[in-house]
Amino acid sequence: MTDTDFGRLRIFRAHGIATITIDNPPVNVLDVPLMSEIRRFLLSVRDDPDTRVLVFQSADPEFFIAHVDMTLIDEPHAFDELARDAPKGLNPFQAFGELLREQPQVTIVRLAGLARGGGAEFVAAADMAFAAEGRAGLAQCEALMGITPGGGATQYLSSRMTRGRALEVILGADLVDASTAERYGWINRALPASELDGFVDRLARNIAALPEGVIAAAKKAVPPVDLRDGFRREHDAWSGLFARPAAEKLIRGGLKAGAQTREGERNLEGLLRGLEV
Repeated sequence: MTDTDFGRLRIFRAHGIATITIDNPPVNVLDVPLMSEIRRFLLSVRDDPDTRVLVFQSADPEFFIAHVDMTLIDEPHAFDELARDAPKGLNPFQAFGELLREQPQVTIVRLAGLARGGGAEFVAAADMAFAAEGRAGLAQCEALMGITPGGGATQYLSSRMTRGRALEVILGADLVDASTAERYGWINRALPASELDGFVDRLARNIAALPEGVIAAAKKAVPPVDLRDGFRREHDAWSGLFARPAAEKLIRGGLKAGAQTREGERNLEGLLRGLEV
């Protein structure tokens, strides 16, 4: 069954699995409309006993979720509505990740392309993520914009990998290939691209077919780590840097140089490193 209530998501439901295909051209930037639609979908299925597994994928083979929309630097109030709905102590980007992390269904990311910034944070917030070797990549590139991650990455990565590796990802700000991401603990597995779909489909079907109550019991027994204190530190670090002139100059310079275009996003790190601070 296909759900047509969304403009940037294509949703197909069958056998207890909802497959959510993200389609927000040109590069699936995480803008306010996309974030709002994903949030609306997650809330709509939160109490649905017939939906047991959520699989997120992209309509674009090159890009999963590029990153948060950089043009929002000119729209300071764009996230006001989302901020009003955020739990106390969380900014709207952190609240977005936590909504996914606390979803009662099992959440799986099928990563065939690139995910940076807020897109990489979305991957880390999911219960499981599987990536295509030679095609998928992850990056927290915020440092190249003069800021640190502000949507959960500092905490999600710290709970998945060593401190040294988390700092390498955040401060090195390089694109990490699927095999390295698996070794670091950022994702569950890196798989040959030809095997990714079959593996994720089989896993989702097997989980959805479990007896009633098993998924809820497992998620209760293996709860998400409480990261509230860390989120406060992350927000203070991010917002303090965002207010400095360097961040605005780098973000505007990145957009002028081609960020958020298909060509620019293929080597975003190189594009940003070429800017003058």
